[in-house]
Amino acid sequence: MDHKYTNRLAKEKSPYLLQHAHNPVDWYPWGQEAFDKAKKEEKPIFLSIGYSTCHWCHVMEHESFEDEEVAKILNEKFVSIKVDREERPDVDQIYMAAVQAMTSHGGWPLSAWLTPDLKPFMGGTYFPKEDRFGRPGFKTILTRIDELWKTKRAELVESGDQVTAHLQKMSEAEEPGEVKVDAVLEKGHFQMEKSFEPRFGGFSQQPKFPHSTTIQYLLRHHARTGNKDSLQMAEKSLTEMARGGIYDQLGGGFARYSTDTMWIVPHFEKMLYDNALLTVAYLEAWQLTKKESYARIVRETLDYILRDMTSKEGGFYSAEDADSEGIEGKFYVWNPAQVAEVLGKDADRFMKAFDVTPRGNWEPHEESIPKKQSVLRVVEDGDFADLKKKMFEARSKRIRPHLDDKVLTSWNALMISAMAQAGAALGEPKYRDAAVRAATFLLGTHKKDGKLLRTSRLGEAKLDAYLEDYAYLSQAMLDLYEATFDPAYFEEARGLVAKAVELFWDDAAGGFYTTSKSHESLIARMREEYEGPHPTGNSVMALTLLKLHDYTGDAAIRDRADKTIRAYKTHLERYPAGHAYMMCALEYLKGPSREIVVTGPDPEPLLKVVRGRFLPNKVVALADGRAKIPLLEGRDPVNGKAAAYVCENMACKKPVTDPAELEALLK
Repeated sequence: MDHKYTNRLAKEKSPYLLQHAHNPVDWYPWGQEAFDKAKKEEKPIFLSIGYSTCHWCHVMEHESFEDEEVAKILNEKFVSIKVDREERPDVDQIYMAAVQAMTSHGGWPLSAWLTPDLKPFMGGTYFPKEDRFGRPGFKTILTRIDELWKTKRAELVESGDQVTAHLQKMSEAEEPGEVKVDAVLEKGHFQMEKSFEPRFGGFSQQPKFPHSTTIQYLLRHHARTGNKDSLQMAEKSLTEMARGGIYDQLGGGFARYSTDTMWIVPHFEKMLYDNALLTVAYLEAWQLTKKESYARIVRETLDYILRDMTSKEGGFYSAEDADSEGIEGKFYVWNPAQVAEVLGKDADRFMKAFDVTPRGNWEPHEESIPKKQSVLRVVEDGDFADLKKKMFEARSKRIRPHLDDKVLTSWNALMISAMAQAGAALGEPKYRDAAVRAATFLLGTHKKDGKLLRTSRLGEAKLDAYLEDYAYLSQAMLDLYEATFDPAYFEEARGLVAKAVELFWDDAAGGFYTTSKSHESLIARMREEYEGPHPTGNSVMALTLLKLHDYTGDAAIRDRADKTIRAYKTHLERYPAGHAYMMCALEYLKGPSREIVVTGPDPEPLLKVVRGRFLPNKVVALADGRAKIPLLEGRDPVNGKAAAYVCENMACKKPVTDPAELEALLK
């Protein structure tokens, strides 16, 4: 296909950057070529950060970056740089913090203006091309910044210096110290209760995000304390999401968030990390309550991932867009005539159950899109499997949303954990096998000379990995070990943790930096302030270190875990609910933690008991002669029978051979 314009992004692998490869804007990828040009020509940098499935990124591209008049201003007056935030979370983290400091809000597309030495002096998010509602449009802003750069450059440079100093101050470690675990957990639980929305679940009004790790924490809190409110908040949230439009009622899988408080209308993009984390939350709820509805969501979500989000090599793709044919939600919404065409005489029953009405329940952003469309959500229960199958087959003939087919180490690791845990708990080998295939791909393609790489596309991996890549993958390797008992995964977890310590550890304050010693030097070396939609690398690393200690008894590993938690003392005291997964690590610390070893012939009946129960504060190992793990020493069969050894905080009970006895022991 011939294009009128082609810029440097055409040589990139990122789907997001490639989307902009034929803009008239003379885009540069993040790199020295762009920096040198800005310095040589004494031009400010326009930095645009987004990701390929971002709806408002598409809107701004269409309105401004495809516009020749806007491109002329950018090309003449600025050096324009495009960044895929999923490839470069370090760049995104720094300049998102800068824009939030300057404007008190953030989001994507992120728009920032920098001095040639990369210091931010102005920023925002989405801008319409023209002035609107009394607010300046993108063209006006570009013209004003160009004028200011000519007439008041020293003031802009001083502003950039001040913002950079603020970022560097932010990146300094808080004073580490002893964490008062009980007080932190109590305060965090109180904050979760205050933010809980009782009518429809969730922990905000609108837009409403899943908050998977908050749900995971509440399940743990209930399991330890018996607190009924914790279970009720978790279950209400899980149930309402599963019935809402945020869940794909035909194809499985969750959208990124709901635009309303009732979970009806999603922002339709589907992210790999959300589906991984929510799968684990639903699986844990099933383990705790044994409600089959939760197991169904686990299976449907993972089946969606295997069907639509898995490469032939076994890696998991990053996301599916909200838009298809340039229209947000078009792939997913229905009107009564469309349903009737598919289901005939059964249409009324289906529409009544899934809220398809002549009025519709969804208002699209674009004026040109027909109104009175409906997002499917459950309003009446019943057996609709056959009708859903017909609707799914009809929908499959529509044009699908764009697929971001890059493979990210950290997000893949989250899905490996989900697949491994579900395969073991539900007794579904296909999920465990998918986890093994993905791990084989990552370890073969994303690991080079003992170090991880961040991303790959079409089998080509690049970019040094970040803390979250090492943290999530080390956790995934432990989960995969517990699902397969292949000792290679245990050793891989141990090696990844050791490498993370080498590359990311802060010797002065404890804890881990976001970027490694080998990453390029940016204007600040940032730490993770709070959890976003997925856990911080430090919280995952803290929990993984605690588990590795229970496997090995290595005091140095436990000391490292304690120092990681101590580094977050101030954050945990200030707003613990913003660190829900670190609260999960504190729950593990509080215990009791269980160390479970199964040994002997035919261990499966005993392992089934362990895997089917909600035991978040446990490690489990199989003494079959393959693994050299200290926890396994001296664990022999009893009278030739398979036996389970259960220890609590390293104090061991008598081994049991009867699954019913093990069940009673684990209650």
